[in-house]
Amino acid sequence: MRLRPIEIFLIQLVFYILLWLIDDYVAVYISLIFACICLFIFLIALAVELVERSRVPRSYYSVMLLSILAPVLASLLMLAIFGQPSWMEL
Repeated sequence: MRLRPIEIFLIQLVFYILLWLIDDYVAVYISLIFACICLFIFLIALAVELVERSRVPRSYYSVMLLSILAPVLASLLMLAIFGQPSWMEL
């Protein structure tokens, strides 16, 4: 069974939302780290693709973009619902 990029995105979104519900402190850091890692991998893959053409499927780039978007969207959604976490207050 092959998953489409939108299905992978929804699975990631559910994972990040559950993480936010369990522990928002850890969720902030994991969301930030995973989004940055995926962004750097995407940028490197894109740069290499521009230098030398490869046979990487187009769905790879879609999944990478959605992997960057999933933690950001989950973070914004949970912050909109619950507001600023208590540990962020001064």
